[in-house]
Amino acid sequence: MEIRLRAMTCGWLTGSLAGFLEGEHGTIKVPVPAYLIEHPRGKIVFDTGMHPDAQRDPAGRLGPAAASVFTVDFRPGEDVAARLAVLGCDPADIRTVINSHLHFDHTGGNALFPNATFLHQRAEWNAGREPDLVESNFFDPHDYDLGQDVRLVDGEHDVFGDGSVVCLPTHGHTPGHQSLHVRLPGGDVVLTADSCYLRRTLEEMRLPPICHDRAAALASLRRLGELRARGARLLFGHDPEAWASVPQAPEDVR
Repeated sequence: MEIRLRAMTCGWLTGSLAGFLEGEHGTIKVPVPAYLIEHPRGKIVFDTGMHPDAQRDPAGRLGPAAASVFTVDFRPGEDVAARLAVLGCDPADIRTVINSHLHFDHTGGNALFPNATFLHQRAEWNAGREPDLVESNFFDPHDYDLGQDVRLVDGEHDVFGDGSVVCLPTHGHTPGHQSLHVRLPGGDVVLTADSCYLRRTLEEMRLPPICHDRAAALASLRRLGELRARGARLLFGHDPEAWASVPQAPEDVR
């Protein structure tokens, strides 16, 4: 069995473009991605999108701060569990979920995976349990601190021990943000998540205005640039133009 990667769109968010690229004007509507990685030793979900309650009551689920920043376009059938069901995959059978970081549009669906172990960078998980850092990083423990099994890693982590799926520390956006490097038969793909919101983020080395550690975030962008220069394909965190060219499940990303 070859390693397979499927991309799933789990809703959309509309907000100020300046929130993604400092100094810009206007608005932008961005996808909320989640991914299924199928490996001979098991299935992994990378990021889980928003909680289904955000379909009915965005302000109540996301909180007033996020609801004031984003307009939510998230409909029944677009949550990660529904997306997986179309692929014949039961979330209860997923044993590993990797969260890039703890923001609501990356961990909101964690509640839908009752039997999974959640893999986090230790720095991120610790920040998510420290009240001051929870507040300053706009985390919501209701999304991720659910009593499920958690596995903490420090730095680069080879999930299966064969180099095919590797967590890459790309800190800066949040204290312990991580991206995922997947070696597919057709070449390497890096799921950048929010270490690189848009293609322009990397090409112009322009960060969003809100960032936990700007120096670390720039270093992470440089690392992603090096991977791209070596031939890896980057799937950016929230780039609507780039996302339009990404095959959607049930098709494979190749």
